[in-house]
Amino acid sequence: MLRKHKQKPDKLTVAIRILTALIIIAVTFLLVRIAIRYIMIDSYPQRYNESVYKYAEEYDVDPFLIFAIIKTESGFNSQAVSNVGARGLMQIMPDTFEWIRWKWFPEDMEDENGLDFDDMFVPDHNIRYGVRLIAYHLHYYENMENSLAAYHAGDANVDKWLKDESFSSDGKTLNKIPIPETAHYVRKVTRAYEKYLELYTT
Repeated sequence: MLRKHKQKPDKLTVAIRILTALIIIAVTFLLVRIAIRYIMIDSYPQRYNESVYKYAEEYDVDPFLIFAIIKTESGFNSQAVSNVGARGLMQIMPDTFEWIRWKWFPEDMEDENGLDFDDMFVPDHNIRYGVRLIAYHLHYYENMENSLAAYHAGDANVDKWLKDESFSSDGKTLNKIPIPETAHYVRKVTRAYEKYLELYTT
């Protein structure tokens, strides 16, 4: 009995199969990238964007830095309260609230309808105070790392570290942040800021 030989596919058929496989791989890769991007955007959202952009423009701060601070400080939970009593989206402490209000928003103190610390649970008020504070640090230090460290640990600490050769070689930049929690905070906000730039500006 004669065996039937399987007919080899012609070159055109082979080319079509290869092209089809490449298209499937490319489409799959694209869909995976889109899915990852949506997951990342969900992890790095722009919530409360109206207030963020308004005050970022008013006080000349990059809005993506504000989003990064809010994500790190409260995870966009406007009712967040820390174990030391900081409140709201940008985690404003009671004494910091009083200082910001006295220094920049005296109108908030003028009458019985003015703001009090409970208003730090109101997103727009909290963002206004938080942005004004980080804007002050950025103007004072002209350095994001120093400014974030000051936002977390206070400018008195940062000023002291900058004068100490163990932590700063030039008195302007920090080679080391001696409080581990503050060092971790600065790294975390910086990474979040970089992610926001990557997701929303490229």
